[in-house]
Amino acid sequence: MALFEAKTSVTDGRAVVSLAGECDLTSRDELTAVLLAAVDLAPLVVVDLAGLRFIDSSGVHALVAGYHAAQRQGRTLLAVNAAGVVAHVLEMTGVGALLAPPAESAA
Repeated sequence: MALFEAKTSVTDGRAVVSLAGECDLTSRDELTAVLLAAVDLAPLVVVDLAGLRFIDSSGVHALVAGYHAAQRQGRTLLAVNAAGVVAHVLEMTGVGALLAPPAESAA
């Protein structure tokens, strides 16, 4: 498996972007491009982080860029299934709460 992989699937007005591997400076531009394309494809973008083992500030920046692009277009970008170090980084930066689905953010 490559160090970083992003796959997008679209069904019923929802784009799911599944991430795997390690997201850092070397994959930031790829992730940003994938997220921006997904925002153009569907009104709801769900970023599935289950396969992501590592994320640094570059990856966090790409997630925030995708979130802002969605907001500008009146769309929604959410992140789900973060675990381990990825969940910790998102929690410490506040991005986890920013991208949490409504049911999780209300808990």
